[in-house]
Amino acid sequence: MLVFFAVLPFLFAFSSAGAFPKPLSKEEEAYYLNLLQTGNEKEKKEAKDTLIMHNLRLVAHIAKKYSANTREPEELISIGIIGLIKAVDSYNAEKNVRLVSYAAKCVQNELLMWLRSGKKFQNDVSLHEPIGTDRDGNEIVMLDIIISDNPDFVDTVDFSIKSEKMLNAIKTVLSPRERTVIILRYGLTNQDILTQQEIAERLGISRSYVSRIEKKALKKLNTVLED
Repeated sequence: MLVFFAVLPFLFAFSSAGAFPKPLSKEEEAYYLNLLQTGNEKEKKEAKDTLIMHNLRLVAHIAKKYSANTREPEELISIGIIGLIKAVDSYNAEKNVRLVSYAAKCVQNELLMWLRSGKKFQNDVSLHEPIGTDRDGNEIVMLDIIISDNPDFVDTVDFSIKSEKMLNAIKTVLSPRERTVIILRYGLTNQDILTQQEIAERLGISRSYVSRIEKKALKKLNTVLED
């Protein structure tokens, strides 16, 4: 649920019609990276979201290279977004490497690790499982990525409220079929994570119809998340 909550806004960007946000210029990238370090909490969140949103095209480009008939594009993209989030959180500007170059390696590594493991998302990932290091060499755990760097009590409470809000939305806003698709696609309520094709076979509908249902459901949930 926590991983799903973290990537939901960016999954919605992929599923929505229209072009991706254009990549940031070198100057724009530097501005938002600085804001991410020096701004208040609201500004830091805006900076992080902007840096991620404007690199979604990169995720799509890299994920496309690894797509195959047996894997859904959305599945690879979901993994790639996690790599992008890690890249933004651990980027070190002092190494004189553009974020886009660093992010490309992080996204590619995330996809390769996932493909080589032969697994989908882990349903039982520990919030304290080490997943990398930050710019100071400190260990980063999943909780740092999902919530924020060094979250205080208020941030944690706010995240819990939003998570509860999302769970309620899944139960009340989505139709029964949309709810089933989202639960199966993202392994919620301790379910196995299934591909769109696997869900289609289980429900007796086409894969393209499952894709449409998923996109519609993500749009509804994203609206709830933004309120």
